[in-house]
Amino acid sequence: MNEERSPVEESHARFGIHFLLTQLGTHAASGFAERVGELGLTPPQVGMLRLIGVRPGLSQQALAEHLGLLPSKVVSFADDLERDGLLTRTRGTRDRRVYELALTDRGRARMDEIAEIATEHEATLTAALNDDERAQLGDFLRRIAAQQGITPGVHPGYRKIS
Repeated sequence: MNEERSPVEESHARFGIHFLLTQLGTHAASGFAERVGELGLTPPQVGMLRLIGVRPGLSQQALAEHLGLLPSKVVSFADDLERDGLLTRTRGTRDRRVYELALTDRGRARMDEIAEIATEHEATLTAALNDDERAQLGDFLRRIAAQQGITPGVHPGYRKIS
């Protein structure tokens, strides 16, 4: 049985998975940026907050290394987040030259809001899939990311922020 494809399906088939991943990635990133923008945040700031939330006491230098950002950029982001009351910087107990980062109560509450946004955003993006398909897609994407050497939880776009 030879089924006819619509022009859209034919286009998707012709351009391949790499193009679809780029389309969806750009679409997903733009939508997420718009949603967190309503909270006065950018996706890179959200990524920093998330990492600080799971690793309180992380130094600015360690954060910069983990994200692949210039230390001066981390300082700039931290300045903004501290000014907004979302994180604190304290001198390290072992090395007073090092600043350790931690979320404030307001920062933790903001992360709860971000988690809700992320859950809603993912549900919207994957609405065409059932639960099993969604889980399978997640597994496939994690395998591809690992094979490509992408650091889990770190957006590769950080390396392009100057």
